[in-house]
Amino acid sequence: SNIRNIVIVNIIHSVKGYHSKTIHFLNVAFDSSGDSLLAGDHQGNIYVFDLNGNRFNLVQRTMQACTALAFNLHRKTEFLVALADYSIKCFDTETKELVSWMKGHDSSVSSISVHGSGRYAITTSTDTAQLWDLDTFQRKRKLNVRQSVGIQKVFFLPLSNTILSCFKDNSVFAWEFDTLHCKYRLPTPVEGSVLLYKVFAVTRDGQIFVAGGKSNHLHLWCLQTKQLKRIIQMPAKVRAVRHLEFLPDSFDGGSNQVLGVLSQDNIMRFINIETCKLLFYIGSHEEGISTAAVSSNGRYIASVMENGSLNLYSVQALVQEGNKPPPPMFKVKDWSKCTSEENKQAMRVTSGRSEWPWKSKGSKIQTRLLKLQVNSSLENKENELPGGLNKKRLQALLKGFGEYPAKYRMFVWRSLLQLPENHLAFSSLIDKGTHSAFVNIQNEYPIKSRKLLRVLQRTLSALAHWSDIFAETPYIPLLAFPFVKLFQNNQLICFEVVATVVVNFCQHWFEYFPNPPVNVLSMMENVLAHHDKELLQHLIKYKVTSQVYAWPLLETLFSEVLTREEWLKVFDNIFSNHPSYFLMIAVAYIICSRAPLLHCNQTADFEYFFHHRNNLDINVVIKKAYHLMEATPLDTHPQRVLDDFIPLTKGQYPVFNKYPTFVVDYQTQERERIRQDEIEYLRERQLAHELEAKAQERKAEDEAWYRKQELLREAEEQRRKMLLEEEEKLAEQKQRLAAVKRELKVKELQFLDASRRRFLKYQQDQRQMELKRLDDEIARKASMREQETAATVQDVEVRRLELESQRQLFEQHLIKDQEAVTKEVKEEVDAHRRKVDLEDHLVQRLMEIEREEKQKVAEENLTKAEQKRVDTDWRLQALHKLRHDDQNREKHYEEIAKILHDNRVKEAELLKTMREAGGKKWEEVRQKKAQLEEEQKAAAAADEHRKQFLEDRMNDALELAEKLQREDGYFGEGIDNTVLLCHVGMKHSATEYKPSVQY
Repeated sequence: SNIRNIVIVNIIHSVKGYHSKTIHFLNVAFDSSGDSLLAGDHQGNIYVFDLNGNRFNLVQRTMQACTALAFNLHRKTEFLVALADYSIKCFDTETKELVSWMKGHDSSVSSISVHGSGRYAITTSTDTAQLWDLDTFQRKRKLNVRQSVGIQKVFFLPLSNTILSCFKDNSVFAWEFDTLHCKYRLPTPVEGSVLLYKVFAVTRDGQIFVAGGKSNHLHLWCLQTKQLKRIIQMPAKVRAVRHLEFLPDSFDGGSNQVLGVLSQDNIMRFINIETCKLLFYIGSHEEGISTAAVSSNGRYIASVMENGSLNLYSVQALVQEGNKPPPPMFKVKDWSKCTSEENKQAMRVTSGRSEWPWKSKGSKIQTRLLKLQVNSSLENKENELPGGLNKKRLQALLKGFGEYPAKYRMFVWRSLLQLPENHLAFSSLIDKGTHSAFVNIQNEYPIKSRKLLRVLQRTLSALAHWSDIFAETPYIPLLAFPFVKLFQNNQLICFEVVATVVVNFCQHWFEYFPNPPVNVLSMMENVLAHHDKELLQHLIKYKVTSQVYAWPLLETLFSEVLTREEWLKVFDNIFSNHPSYFLMIAVAYIICSRAPLLHCNQTADFEYFFHHRNNLDINVVIKKAYHLMEATPLDTHPQRVLDDFIPLTKGQYPVFNKYPTFVVDYQTQERERIRQDEIEYLRERQLAHELEAKAQERKAEDEAWYRKQELLREAEEQRRKMLLEEEEKLAEQKQRLAAVKRELKVKELQFLDASRRRFLKYQQDQRQMELKRLDDEIARKASMREQETAATVQDVEVRRLELESQRQLFEQHLIKDQEAVTKEVKEEVDAHRRKVDLEDHLVQRLMEIEREEKQKVAEENLTKAEQKRVDTDWRLQALHKLRHDDQNREKHYEEIAKILHDNRVKEAELLKTMREAGGKKWEEVRQKKAQLEEEQKAAAAADEHRKQFLEDRMNDALELAEKLQREDGYFGEGIDNTVLLCHVGMKHSATEYKPSVQY
C-alpha cells in the first residue's frame, strides 16, 4: 500500500512450523535520547531496537504479556515493564538481569510515567496509582480512590515537579510532587460539550493539556490559566479517541503544536492544534494501528499494528509527504455563540483532499535524506551546532538582519550555547531545595508574579548548590533575572543558560571577590582610553571610575538600560561572537553616549545615567562594538585574556571554583554567624517582649489588687459597724435565752429521773429472764454430757475388742509364717519381711489410734473448759450451780481416765509381746541367714543331683507362696505387693539359674 512508502521498517515476529503464527507486539517505548526502541509482545519477550546501529537484541523473557513499558530511567540501560500478574519489574538491557520486582497493584497496570530526572515513577491501574523511588525501588505513596470513581491516568508533567491525576468522573487534579499538596483542580467543562475523558496528552513545556474520549471532540486546557482554551472537532469519521500523542519539535521550545489522534478506525491523524490543519496521518483500514509512541527528539513514530507487527515511521518523510498536496481546509466557529463563556473556541478539522495523500516514491525520500547527510558532513566541524545549525551561517544571517527571527530565537540561542540539557544533574540540584541565602528573596526583590519569583528562587538556589560563590554574590539575581523571565516555562534551560553565561561571558569576574572585577574593568578602561581619550579624561576629572560607568552595565547584563527588544537583539550578537564582544558592547554603549556624558558634572548624574534607559540607537551600539572588536590592538584587546567559548559538559555540570575560596568560606561562616546572631537576637527580643508583657500584666494585677483591697477595707468598716449593732442585739437575746435555758434544765432533770427509774426496772426483769434461760441450758448440757460419756465408753470397749481380735489374728499369721520358714529357706525370708511390714503397720496404726484418742480427749477438754469460762463469766449469780456441775463432770472424767488407763496397760502388754516376738524372729533370721551362707558355699561343690533338687524345692516354694497369697486377706494391698515382688524376684532368679542347670 501507499503507507509503506514512508515506513522505515516493518517488524513481524512470526514462528514457522506445523502451525505458523505471528507473535503480536503489545507495547513500545522510546528511551530519553529517542535512538533506542523497546518493544514487548504477548509472550513476554522484550526487544531493544537500536535505530542508529540498525540492530536489535532480545533482552528479556518474562513469560507473560506486558501491559506497559518505560525506557527513560536515569540509568540508561534499565527499563520498567508492567506484567499481566499486576507486578512491575525492572530489568537491565546489558546484563539482562532482574534489578527489582515491585508488587502492590491489584489490577492491571495501564501506564507508567517517569519523572524528568528518571528517579521516580508513577504506575496507574483502575483502582490505584503508586509512586515509586527508582533508586531504592520502594513505594513512597499510594493513591486510593472509591471504586465508584476510578482512575484513568496519573502522570508527571514534563520538566516539572507536578503530578496530574485524571479520574473517570472527568475531574483533573494537579499535585506538588515534593509535598503532595493539591495545587489546583481544573474546572468542570462548559455545558454543551459533554465528554468523558479517556485519554490525555501534555506538551513538552507542560502548558497545554489535551483530553479526549468517546467523542470526536478534543478539549484543550491551558494549565497556566486553568481554563478550557479550545474545543477541537475531529472529522465525522472519528467517533472515539483511543490515544493522544504530541509530536516534539526542536524549533518550538517545548510548546508542541502537532498532536497525533488515534481514533476508533485505527487511523492516527496528526493535526496542528493552533490552526487545526490536518498535516498527515498513518495507518489504514486494512493495516490499523493499535497504539503508538513518539521519540523525544521528534524523529520517529513507532506504532503497534492490529496484525501484531511493528511499524517505524520517519517524521521528516511524513511531513514532506504531507506538505505536497494542497493544505486542508478548516472551519472555525466561535464557541461563545454556543455558550456563555466568550473565551472558548470550537475549531472543526476537515480535509479537502483524499484520505491518503502520499503519491511519491519512498526511494525519493531516502535519496533526499542521504543527500542532506552528505551535505552536512562537508561542513566545517568547528561551526557545527546542535540541531543541524551552522555558526558561520547564523553569523551571516545576523549581520544581514541584525537579529534572529523571534519565533526561532530560543532555539538558536540553545544551539549557540550548546546546552547539554542535563536533566539528572539539574534534578539533583533542585532536589536540594531552596538555598538558605534565597529563602527570603521576596523581601529584597518584591516581584508581583509569584510564579516568576518561584522560578527565580529555584534558579538561584540551583546556582548556589552548584557553586558556593553564587550564594554570596549580591548581584547574581540581577544577572539571572532577564533569563528567568525569558525562560520561566523551562527551568532547566533557564539554569543552563545562566550557568553558560557565567562560565563564558563572566570570566575573571570573581577573582577579586567580594569586590567588583577590577581586572575586567581595567581592560574596558584600556579599550575606552584607546578609542576615546577625551571621554575618559572627562570621567576621571569628575572622579567617575569604571565601577560607576561600566560595572552597572555588566552586573545587570544591560537589563536596566535597554528595552526587551533591544536586549534580545544585543544578546543575539553576544551569543554569536567571542565572549570579549560582551565587554566591547559595554564600551560601545559608553562611547555612543559620549554627548550626554560630556555634559554631566555631578556624580549622581553619572550614576543615574548608567542605571536607567537612555535615548540611544542600539543598532549603532552593535555596529560600534563590531568596529571595536576589529580596531582594538591585540595588546589591549580583551580577547587576549578571555578564553574562547566552552559549553557546559554533558551528564554533569563542570566544577566552578574560579574565585577565592577562603573569602567565600569566610563570608559563608560570617553569614551563618550573623544568621545565628539574628536568631539569638530575635529570641532575646521575643523574650524581652514577653517579660515586658508579663511586667505590664503584673502591674495591672497589682493595681487591681490595691483597688480590691481598698474596697475590702471599706466593706470591712461597714460590716464592723453592723457587727457592733448585732452584738448589742445578741446580748439582749442572750439574757432572754438564759432564762429559757434555766426553765428547760429543770424540766430535763425531771425527765431524766423518770427515765432512770424505768430503766432500772427493765434491767431487773431482763436479769431474771437470763437466769431462767441459764438454768434450762445447764440441764440440757448435763443430759448431753451423760449421753456422750456412755457413747465414749461403748466406743472404747469396741476398740478394745477390735485390738484383741487383731492380736489373735496376728498371732495366727505368725504361726503360719513360722511353719512356712521351717519348710523352706527362701519362704522364711519372705515371711520375715511380711512380718516386719505387718509389725510396722500395726505399730503405726496403734500409734495413730492412741493419738486420735488423746486428741479427741484434748479437744473435748478444751471445749468444756471454754464452756466453763463462758458460763462462769456470764452471771455471778449462777456460780453455785456451775460448781455443782463441775463436780459431776469430774466424776465422769475419772471414770474415763480409768478406762483409758486400762486400755494403755493392755496396749503396753500387746506391744511388749510384739517386740519379744519380733526379737525372736530377727534372731531366727540371723541364724537362717548364716545357715544360708553355709549352704551356698556347699552348693558350689554339689553335683548335678543337688542342683536338680534345689530347683524342685524352689518350684515348691513358689506354689506355697501363691497359696498363702490367696488365703491371706489381712495384710492388704501393701503386703500383697511385697509378696508379689518377692515372687517375681524368685521367678527371675529361677529363670536365670535354669541355664546353668540345663548346661
